[in-house]
Formats: sequence, structure tokens, C-alpha cells
Amino acid sequence: MFEDADHFADIFRGGLPYYLLITLPILIICSSNPVLAASEFGVQRMSQFDVHGTPYGCRASTLNLEAKSLYTWQTSRHCVVTRFQDMTIDQFREIRAKAGGLVILLPEDFASLSLEEKQHIHMLEQAMMLQEISIPVYFSRYNPKMNEIINDVTKTTSANQKKSSQERESAISEIMGSISANGYQIVVSGTGHTAIKQSKIPIIQGELTPTKHAIKTSDGESKLPLIILTAHLDTFGLINGPLKNVDVTVLLTLVELFSKLHASIPKYRLMFLVSESGSLLNFQGMKKWLDSNLDENVQIQQAEFVICLDSISKALANDNIFMHVSKPPKEGTPMNSFYKTLKAVAQRYGNITVEGVHKKINLADTLLAWEHERFSMKRMPAFTVSNLKSHKDYLRNTIFDDEDEEEQLQKLETNVKILAETLASYIYNLPLDNSAGSGEIFTGSMAITKDSIRPWLQVRSSQQNNDLKNAFEKYLKNVKVSFDKPDAREPDFMLYDERDGLLNIYNVKPAVFDLFLTFMIVAYLGVIYLAIFHFPKLYTFVCHLTVNKVKVN
Repeated sequence: MFEDADHFADIFRGGLPYYLLITLPILIICSSNPVLAASEFGVQRMSQFDVHGTPYGCRASTLNLEAKSLYTWQTSRHCVVTRFQDMTIDQFREIRAKAGGLVILLPEDFASLSLEEKQHIHMLEQAMMLQEISIPVYFSRYNPKMNEIINDVTKTTSANQKKSSQERESAISEIMGSISANGYQIVVSGTGHTAIKQSKIPIIQGELTPTKHAIKTSDGESKLPLIILTAHLDTFGLINGPLKNVDVTVLLTLVELFSKLHASIPKYRLMFLVSESGSLLNFQGMKKWLDSNLDENVQIQQAEFVICLDSISKALANDNIFMHVSKPPKEGTPMNSFYKTLKAVAQRYGNITVEGVHKKINLADTLLAWEHERFSMKRMPAFTVSNLKSHKDYLRNTIFDDEDEEEQLQKLETNVKILAETLASYIYNLPLDNSAGSGEIFTGSMAITKDSIRPWLQVRSSQQNNDLKNAFEKYLKNVKVSFDKPDAREPDFMLYDERDGLLNIYNVKPAVFDLFLTFMIVAYLGVIYLAIFHFPKLYTFVCHLTVNKVKVN
């Protein structure tokens, strides 16, 4: 019997079966890959830009970390996954300082949120844009699957907190629970954050010049007084993406209206300017335009005033209009006359009030408050018309639409009527009381309606298409497009690569599962080793048990 056992043991002393006993179970265990199905989502990295050497926005792009909720993340090896409305400003600051990454799910329908929720998101949005962020931050448009993943991560957290608040489980139960739990791995690919050395800011200009009854100077320029109207087109906010540029919409609507009215009875020259840089880039486009044109064109220097449009129809609580100035206009000046006209016209439309807001220019500030300050610094009379009372209002640079399109169009229609009627009343010196001839000018075929405003809401950057340039060339003359490019040595601004990325979320086992698996493999190999090394004894023991059982029977 022992000789048979020795012959049987010789089988295991050969190479092939021995290695099969060791490797086969390992292969079986490893074949059940702990990384299960992957979910893919399109994401956008938080905007990154520099102004006067000061960095703003997200400064990193690489992300390959374990996903955690707002309440379970602990180290820089964790990526926090959350909904925008669930995160507070304090939580964001802590994540910015200690976490490894942040993925935020945007609201499904922002307009349907409560006023408190909207204000919370706007305040968080503003806090994020005003600082440099060293970790990668990505935003995902609302996706039900992404929402389920966030619910799953948060649900696990809530369950653990509930257990710990009631009664403490045993250490073994907690360890087994952590081993059997599922986790998520966050991987983002296809993005970068390299500086765009050839970045540029387009500035487009055009004029409504008289076709007849014009008095010319010796050099061919018109002697008619000049009024300049400006607006800026925002190409990015918290993220890169198409924004509803309502200020450009208002300006283009005015261009269309006055192109019809101005051709017959010219009283003024009207110049329209659109720069694709707003307050986030410190109105660099308008600075470039002034530096290039002011010294060469005397008529620009002698403009009666400059009207800058900013954040029209963005106020939530009221529709009041504010006229922001760096220096209060004196009685009898063109700016003062326009202000009085604006107040009188606004009262015809639901008793909307017009308030003047005086703010001195602080040259020590890195960023200017309003676009008219660029002109005021050149000693040109200028002011900003806005529905916001403060330049620090969180609605100014938001990427969210607080109202649906119809509500926004209703506000825009009212504001465009007020501005158009005010400008026309000022230009043609019309009476402001309720006497004959003081009614609306833009009626009939020239009436201002939602349908006449709606098409201009879709205007995009001139670097994406030619809609803006085509609109200027259709209604205006002397259309020019210039560009502001950053200086090679000391750039005033710098933009960065903002390609959309691909977010992959993998369902994985936690790190403690790998440790547990390692112990199991070691234990298994130990058992196999002892079984092979002591096989004769094991065989004798089994045979002895078998013989005893036979004797009993």
C-alpha cells in the first residue's frame, strides 16, 4: 500500500500537474475581473485663463482616481463626485485644498429650481471662478446614469452613517462589509491644458452713416455728432460652451431698428462695437480697440457719449435699470440729457425705475468693474446700462439660464423697447410728456417683438461662424474686424486648450479587496504546499479512516 502511495506521490513531483494545482485556481480567481462595466460620459473641464499674469480657473487635467462622495473622501487619492446643488462653498474649498479631483453633475432643469437653490448655485459658481484651482475639475451635463452613480455612492455613505449612529457592528462584520462593497474608478481622457499661444480676441465695428443731408469736412468725414454703442460677447464662463449673449442680442436688434430709421432722417452717426471679451478678461478687446483707434480718429475722441450694454434682462428680483457712471454727469451735458430721457421713457413700461449708480475707478484694482471704465480712463463720457446694480452680482457671468426662453424674451422685449425709444427720442429731440408726438416710435412694421429678437439669441463667436460679421455687413457700413493677441513676453491675457473630454466610470472592488485576495491566494498556496510535501502521511491517514470504516460495516 505504501509503495502505491509513493508511486502516486511521484505524479505530483512532475512538473505539469504541480503547476496546474498552483496556477489554475489563481487563474480562475483572476478571471473574474473586479473591473466590471464602464460608463462613458462627455465632460467639460472647468475654464482656465490668465489675466495680467494672474491665473484663474482649473490648472490640471489628468484624472484617474477612486470615486468618493462629498462625505467619504479623505485624501488626495480620492475624486469627489457630486451634484452641483449638493455642494457648499466651504466643501468646495476643502476639496480644492485636499482632494485629488472633482466631477460635478449639472442640474437637469435649472429654471425649475427654487429661488434659494438658484442663488446657492450662482454663489458657488462665482466663488469657483474667482480663484486658481490646482486639481482637475470636470462638469457633466445631466445624465440619468451619472445621477444613479452619485446616488449609489451617496446611498452607501448614508447606510454606513445610519449603522454607526444606531449600534456599532463587530470589527469582523465591518471588515467583511468593506470587502464585499463595490466602488467606482474615475478616468478622464482626451483633455489637456496647454496654453494657446495664438489665442486672439475679435473686435468688430460698424457704423450707421448718413446717406444724404450730410455735411462733410475737408477730409471727407461727417460733421454729425457721434454716439457709440458697445456690447461684449462672452465665449466662456465656468465652462466653455455656447452662452446666450443677451447684450449682443440687444445691440443687434438696435442695429436692425436704426438701420431702417436712420437712413431717412440722419441726425447722428451711430457706431456699434462688439468685443469678445467681457469682465472675466478685463475687457481686453475694448482696450485694444481704444489704443488702436482713439489717437487716429478725432471724431471718436469727441463722441457725445458711449453706451455700454451689460447684463440686460439678467436680474431675478426686479426689472429696474441702472446707469453706471465713473463720474456723475453735470446738468446740461449730453449724458445728463440721455439719463433724463431714459427715466421718462422707462415709466411708460410698467413704471420701471431708472437709477444712477456712481462708482469711482480704482486704479489699484486688477480688474475693472464695468466696460465704460475703459472709455472713462481715456477721458471719454461713457456709462453702462444694466439690470444689475452691482458689478459683483453673481448673475453677471453665469452659465445658467434662470428663466425659460419665453420669459427671457419678454424681459428682452421690454428692455429693447426702452433703449430704442430712449435713443430715438434723444437723437430726434422728441417730447417726453404725454403730449402729441410723444408716443412710441417703433410701431407697425418696425414694432419690437419677441420674434424680431429671437434670431439674435443664436449668434455665436466670430471664430465659430460668420453670423456676427454678416449681421454687421447687412445693416452697417465701414465694417472692420480686428484682433487683440497676447504679447509674447508679457501677455495681458492667455487662453488655454478647452477640448471636451471623455469620462469613464468603472465599477471596481475597493483596495481592501485586493489585500483580502492576496491573503487568500497565499493561504491556498500554503495549503497546496503542505498537502504535496506531506502527501504520504495524508494518504495514510485517509486510507486508515477508510479501513476502519470498512471494518465497522
